Amino acid sequence: MGPGRLHALVDGVFAIALTLLVLDLPKPAHSTQLVRDLLHQWPSYVAYLVSFVTIGLLWIEHHGMMSAVRSIDRRFLERTLVFLLFISIIPWPTALAASYAGHDVADARAAAVLYAATMLMMGLSFAWGWRYLSVHPDLVAEPARAAFPAGARRALLGGLVYVAAIAVAFLSPIASFAIDAFVAVYFAASKSEVPGLIARSAHPDTSG
Repeated sequence: MGPGRLHALVDGVFAIALTLLVLDLPKPAHSTQLVRDLLHQWPSYVAYLVSFVTIGLLWIEHHGMMSAVRSIDRRFLERTLVFLLFISIIPWPTALAASYAGHDVADARAAAVLYAATMLMMGLSFAWGWRYLSVHPDLVAEPARAAFPAGARRALLGGLVYVAAIAVAFLSPIASFAIDAFVAVYFAASKSEVPGLIARSAHPDTSG
């Protein structure tokens, strides 16, 4: 089974998730002091930015992974659907985290825990897909096969950081959200080697 239709589904889900984030940005109705009211909603902008960057980087990571996939089977499709399940959910805890950031501490904690837990499940499901490909190299292009075990470990490590975010949320929702943002920085700073291996295979070095 070729990966073409899976590419289309993944891109569609990511595009919808990114778009839904925008719909929850504050729109004060009949405000007499619009600037003040907009600035008062700063948690919404922070939550939007963190979620947008996280989803965007995960799309890049998933695109890099899929660049090495030459065929897919039903089990990989099922793992990808689980991953997309949590990608599509992200706008919901994002809106809750933004809405309850300035409310009662207990509510803010619950929202932060829900956000971090959603991100944890998303990260683990992403690592699950990487792991499946690493133990089924027949689905992967030859040049990238050796990089997939390291890619799976990298994805798992990034996902497990959200465990710390859940624990910290009970002490400080803001600190928990900072850890959530750190994961995005982690993925941005530690780029996957898979796309580079594919590119070098397609354009081998003939110098010397």
